Amino acid sequence: MPKKIPMRQCLGCREMKPKPQLIRVVRSPQGEISLDFRGKKPGRGAYICPQGECLARARKSKALERAFSTAIPPEVYEALEEQMKAGDGGAG
Repeated sequence: MPKKIPMRQCLGCREMKPKPQLIRVVRSPQGEISLDFRGKKPGRGAYICPQGECLARARKSKALERAFSTAIPPEVYEALEEQMKAGDGGAG
């Protein structure tokens, strides 16, 4: 029997995609926001496709702010952009 692949919704394009294809942004229990490339950090997670258009759309619509109910520091967006430019979408 094949293993079930969990699906998550991208905050940018709003499409359901397999979890390993997306980048996870996590808010830790202490309130810190960071990138989680392995999907193992504790806290609330939100997912974005590894494409610049999805990040731009999520940023414009403040999707991350709504997902975490808090302001997102600019360095989180910069880190996401750097990750996407490196082409290292989920392996880290």
